[in-house]
Amino acid sequence: MTVMCDGRQTLTAGRAARELELRSGEFELAVQLGEVRTIPAESGDRPGGTATPVRRRVPAEEIARLQAEPGFPEALRERIRTVGTNEAAALMGIGPGRALRLTRAGCFGPVRFYVNRYGAVVWLYLASEVAEFADREPGLLRGGTPTAMRVMLDEGQDWRARQWRSRRVAQLMGQTEDPWESAAAIAAVLPPEELASVADNPLERTLLRRLRPTLARVLTATAAARETVERVLTADEFDEVLWYRVNLARALERARGEEPARLRTAAAAATATHPGQPSSFLNSPSWDGRTRPTAP
Repeated sequence: MTVMCDGRQTLTAGRAARELELRSGEFELAVQLGEVRTIPAESGDRPGGTATPVRRRVPAEEIARLQAEPGFPEALRERIRTVGTNEAAALMGIGPGRALRLTRAGCFGPVRFYVNRYGAVVWLYLASEVAEFADREPGLLRGGTPTAMRVMLDEGQDWRARQWRSRRVAQLMGQTEDPWESAAAIAAVLPPEELASVADNPLERTLLRRLRPTLARVLTATAAARETVERVLTADEFDEVLWYRVNLARALERARGEEPARLRTAAAAATATHPGQPSSFLNSPSWDGRTRPTAP
């Protein structure tokens, strides 16, 4: 369906994907990577100051721009093509074991993941980034592993989930100018107790919860798979958690200064949803619960 947004013709995500000859997952990744530009379905202040994230649409001129590119649609598909560890190893001309060590060391980060039938996380990387790394760092593809990297790996460090979270939060923050939505993107990867210690106002946590973006759409058939996904979504190492805490504190300070009225809206929405509940209810663990990823 095509509608007007700010005087411009725009398409829904489904229609845009069909026009670009992309599957839904490919289109979603293209948007996340900035290959397909989107705009808010609504602009300006939300009607009634709602706390719901604004949906996004694709401008018709963006579709026309991509369709006019040489090699469309294959060129677009190639820019968003993902590979697993074995395919990445083949691209670099090295063994899968060495490729795995390079990914664990953070030499290049994943853009997607899924949980296989054995309950293990399978990471996917942009083929273009793998090729760029191989061209940039040929010394890491052959010979001995640098001492610092070897020590890190021997200690069991694995940067894959951390790099995915960092990229995803940056993507979400880049899609919005709303200060509360930016704060919600950072809050989404913090453990509940860490979030509560930074946002000690229960109304702020309510608002952040309502604005919480979808970090990943991962099909999970079992409770164990859901727990696995939750671990990927949540920062755990001390320094990473600290980094997000500091940045959330800064984001909340900005949001409080620019849009203080949004808290009143959150309070009204919470009261309407749970009439008669005492104010302490807003500070209960259920309001800090994390949203599970859903299947596409």
